[in-house]
Amino acid sequence: MQKCDLRYILFMRLEQLQAFLAVAETGSFQKAALQCGVTQSAISRQIQALEAELATTLFHRAAQARLTVAGDRLLPRAKKICQEWQTAAQDIADLVAGKQPELCVAAIHSICSYHLPPVLQRFCRDYPEVQLRVTALGSDRSLKVLKDGLVDLAIVMNNRFLTTGPEMVVKILYEEPIRVLMATEHPLARFEVVPWMELAQYPQVVFKDGYGMQRIVQEQFERRGTPLKAALELNTPDAFRGVVRQGELIALLPETALMDAYQDPTLAIRSIESNLALPQLPGSNVVADPPLTRQVVMVTTRDRLQIPPILHFYTLVADLLPQYVNPHPIAAMSLDG
Repeated sequence: MQKCDLRYILFMRLEQLQAFLAVAETGSFQKAALQCGVTQSAISRQIQALEAELATTLFHRAAQARLTVAGDRLLPRAKKICQEWQTAAQDIADLVAGKQPELCVAAIHSICSYHLPPVLQRFCRDYPEVQLRVTALGSDRSLKVLKDGLVDLAIVMNNRFLTTGPEMVVKILYEEPIRVLMATEHPLARFEVVPWMELAQYPQVVFKDGYGMQRIVQEQFERRGTPLKAALELNTPDAFRGVVRQGELIALLPETALMDAYQDPTLAIRSIESNLALPQLPGSNVVADPPLTRQVVMVTTRDRLQIPPILHFYTLVADLLPQYVNPHPIAAMSLDG
């Protein structure tokens, strides 16, 4: 396409092209006016404005309006432009009406495995025409693909550095404890509540880069000035259980990632010491270290919540997911103890 052609198309008004197509189809300014639901003078003004913009005549004015050579050249392009506009307008109308072909969600592995499936089933019943696509990713990666527009919602560990911005909507879902996973014969299994100094003595399995749990564990050891002995990086609860079961390595994992481990007689789960006194700023008093937890949130953008299927999924997750995340009975007993 020549630059001059592109310049002409950019300045054409859609109404002018629609009037042009109506006259070309009917062969009459009067019939075109009836077809478009406007007066004949309005059609004439649109055609005159278009001809003035293109600096050429588009119709032979006679008993029947016939296309000139320039009008014949414009005809297929005008049809294409108007058809593209109609398609775009219909797509937007369908989107606003909730008629979208798919809904994409990114979520951390433990949520995908244990607590999200009932929500997914409910949504599929409510919106059977929408294809639901769910991808298990680390928290940081999930938030990146959300910002890139590749997914509509992300269910992740909270990271204020990645969820700030006027367009972001962050819904806190729940907070859960982080515990120690080990083999039943591991030396740390003798503790009901494992001291931090004991944790530092043993090599650990940690999450890969891009997972919020890796960051939270690393920060806890840095606060105490104790090196983290990271021996192996993994990214799924199944893989953690398989490696820890061998007896040498331990792992710090959130409660929702330990559901299957509670039923495994080869594995032990222990709480972590939470009353260690840590200094604050110089000259201040020491304070009790709070329990080690992680906060799980749902993140999307304000414009997406205007789309009915996305809003419905968001509401389902906000209402139902916290109900499914209940402490395991053994974990509750451990906390009470």
